[in-house]
Amino acid sequence: MHNDFLTHETEMLNLLKQVVNIESGSYDKEGVDNHAAFWCERYQSMGFEVEVIPNEKLGNNYRIYYPTTTPEILILLHLDTVFPKGTVAERPFSIEGDRAYGPGVIDMKGSHVMVHQVIKQLYATQDERYKKIEVLLNCDEEIGSISSRTVIEQCAKGKRYALVMEPARANGAIVSARRGVGTYVLTIQGKASHSGIAPEAGISAIQELAYKIQSLHALSQHDKGLSVNVGLISGGTSVNTVAPNARAEIDVRISSEQQGVEIDKKVREVCSQPVLEGIQLSLTGGINRPPMAKTVESVELIDIIKQEANKLAITLEDVSTGGGSDASFTAGVGTPTVDGLGPIGGYQHSDKEYLEIPSLTERAQLFFNVLTRITQ
Repeated sequence: MHNDFLTHETEMLNLLKQVVNIESGSYDKEGVDNHAAFWCERYQSMGFEVEVIPNEKLGNNYRIYYPTTTPEILILLHLDTVFPKGTVAERPFSIEGDRAYGPGVIDMKGSHVMVHQVIKQLYATQDERYKKIEVLLNCDEEIGSISSRTVIEQCAKGKRYALVMEPARANGAIVSARRGVGTYVLTIQGKASHSGIAPEAGISAIQELAYKIQSLHALSQHDKGLSVNVGLISGGTSVNTVAPNARAEIDVRISSEQQGVEIDKKVREVCSQPVLEGIQLSLTGGINRPPMAKTVESVELIDIIKQEANKLAITLEDVSTGGGSDASFTAGVGTPTVDGLGPIGGYQHSDKEYLEIPSLTERAQLFFNVLTRITQ
């Protein structure tokens, strides 16, 4: 297998160490912006322009592009991790054998290192193709891309392809389809009463919640890729009080836009009609990530990636997954999208998160070859 990037492995691991050791939890504006500054400076040194899309509370979003050309390819990377401030101090970047560890090492700081190295290689060889690439760094993917969704959609519109740099699956597979996601919060107001002295005077919000959980779960059609899950509940004030309040957080996964429209309507119907008299219901939320479906155009891109992988003796599969990512937004505006193009690792979002070091240069080589093929 031919891998020019192997000669850059030490340099890439050094960059990885530096960025993993920059704290950048989603709600840590300073940390996220520090992480961005690290990369922006490096892209600017290659002649790229950086457009900062400011945020007051969360980190900023950053559009990196070459000023004299119209970019054709969007590369999407998120800056944030799920880890709270102080995590880096507890367990900074480390290497054991063939694995690198640390907060965000695979999700997705390894991808940042990989993309930078690939663009740097194009720049170093004066291959003009780097000018056709736009890199978008967004600040809040781990909390649903609340501030960056519109920026992502604007940047994706009109691009030939969107390449989303979430890590590869554990077996190295890329992601060709994702289910859409909806999240809702149901608040139930009942009436408190002493459960021993006057139970009949109360209206139990917890009892109502029990009915609602049954009705919501009954909406799932797992064989059709539709699931409704009440994942968090709370309620009541004390064991001897008829519960005056209850709350449920609901997760919905869909496989098509139409499914999303229909399930949204059904969830709202269930959550607007109380079973018990005197109960008040309030529902917030909705479908917040459209599904990323396989299209004729995205299949063409997948085939190119598989052909290039084959040349490097890499066996590459594409898979569909239930998890959400920013790929849903780029695909949602009609741009052919492939996700899972980053390095290989595992245990994301946990203290065991790791990156397989050989995959860093191997996937960089593959990404380089794919980019040179699709930006001719």
